[in-house]
Amino acid sequence: MPFYQFTRIQPIPADINEVWNFISNPDNLARITPAYMDFKVTGNSGGENMYPGMVITYTIRPLLRIKLNWMTEITQVKPGKYFIDEQRIGPYKFWHHQHHIEEVDGGVLMTDIVTYAPPFGFIGAIANRLFIRKQLAAIFDFRRKFLEDNFGKFKK
Repeated sequence: MPFYQFTRIQPIPADINEVWNFISNPDNLARITPAYMDFKVTGNSGGENMYPGMVITYTIRPLLRIKLNWMTEITQVKPGKYFIDEQRIGPYKFWHHQHHIEEVDGGVLMTDIVTYAPPFGFIGAIANRLFIRKQLAAIFDFRRKFLEDNFGKFKK
């Protein structure tokens, strides 16, 4: 089973607590996902604040408008620093997503590291080359723009 890693780094000109409160609230997930994916949070086992063991369920239509159920568990949280979600049920054979933030001059540096394995062995590897990696890039491009529109562009 081949594994892949996708990393995105984005500076955000905002206070670290403001960024943390936004990214660690499951209600904001749909806002930072392109509308064409029809992403909907269908439930979570807690309130607004993420904690280790929190389970979040979603529906998503990533390909050909086919509706998929997805369940992730928040496995680690260090408030104001990072959290990690792992897929329990969903479209991937393996999904591990690290969300890190750190204070820098002028704001916050946010780093997402996604380690994943598509399903279906070599067919999944071909699908990754043809569209999965591109789709992940498009999702994170959308997130970058959303965060810039809502928090501002980082000035160098």
